[in-house]
Amino acid sequence: MSNRSIVLIGFMGTGKSTVGARLAEQLKLRFRDLDEEIVSRTGQSIPDIFAERGEAYFREQEGRILSLLLEEEVPQIIATGGGAVLKEENRKRMKEQATVIHLTAEEATIVERVRQDRNRPLLQGDVEERVRRLMAERRGLYDFAHLCVPTDSESVEQLCARILVYMERN
Repeated sequence: MSNRSIVLIGFMGTGKSTVGARLAEQLKLRFRDLDEEIVSRTGQSIPDIFAERGEAYFREQEGRILSLLLEEEVPQIIATGGGAVLKEENRKRMKEQATVIHLTAEEATIVERVRQDRNRPLLQGDVEERVRRLMAERRGLYDFAHLCVPTDSESVEQLCARILVYMERN
């Protein structure tokens, strides 16, 4: 198994934090949730950052902190936010410095998973419409990943097993 970090990418609600935490446990690696890192390092919640400083500032912090995490010597599991792929430099850095796993889910699955989450500033208003629009805007931006894993119908254990098989072969 490679000694590179594993970065989980994918649209919101695809299971990056859940799968990442479990994978880290199984591999005995540190788990880092990029959104949580942003909150702890800026001292503001994500909705507050969006409200007070805007999405551009948030994306700037996201890229800066992602870069810092990827530069750490010890391999770890990093779950990114759904929009971490928006900047080409982030995509390039992830692909070069880690094994990138893209978690996917059908639109209906995502809507079901995120509908009640008030901590997602990009989903204010009509959740179905916002998910549909954001998925369309981001189509293709996750395609640089080394492996793509659909999360709609498998358990966290099954998803981790699939990722571990890939990691052992590469």
